[in-house]
Amino acid sequence: MRTKDRFRSDPFTDLLFNALLGFTFLFLVAIMFMNPEAKTGIIDPKAEYILTITWKDNSPDDIDVWVEDPEGQLVYFRATEAGLLHLDRDDRGLVNDTIIINGEEVQNPLNQEVVTLRGVVKGEYIVNLHYYASETNKPVDVNVRLAKVNPKLEIVYYGTVNLQKKGDEKTAVRFSITRNGKVSGINFLPKPLVIVN
Repeated sequence: MRTKDRFRSDPFTDLLFNALLGFTFLFLVAIMFMNPEAKTGIIDPKAEYILTITWKDNSPDDIDVWVEDPEGQLVYFRATEAGLLHLDRDDRGLVNDTIIINGEEVQNPLNQEVVTLRGVVKGEYIVNLHYYASETNKPVDVNVRLAKVNPKLEIVYYGTVNLQKKGDEKTAVRFSITRNGKVSGINFLPKPLVIVN
């Protein structure tokens, strides 16, 4: 037998080998697309209700929201989590309202505090507003919006509260959540929540 004949391959074997290489390549490509790189910095918090407190843009005054849940737990600027309540944003007027965009310092004019309720807990919730600090020494109109997020966005309550001077505390809204997630019993009966140290 000559050496040349020993290394001669059959065309069918070549075809099978190339097909195997092709399937292996496609398998590796499929694996890469099934496991994409994780995106960093993205938070997708689950929320059932979002409470948004806003006041005049570019106002230097600091308004705080205080929320009491049915268990009597409080959420405010010093206690940002209690049960399923979370204070996602504590706004201090113009303090810390600058951001850097393309190397340039930009002032964020929005004054807004946001509290999320990340589950349905039956019972009454109390939302109070506190005029914490004043640069203007003027009354402030504060807008309060309660939105039910799931299964679709629905504004449950919208109102405005006027805070006259630094130190004022007012109950903005009280509401109850039923076992099936419906909001009922909206009222404005005052209850002080602010803890003075």
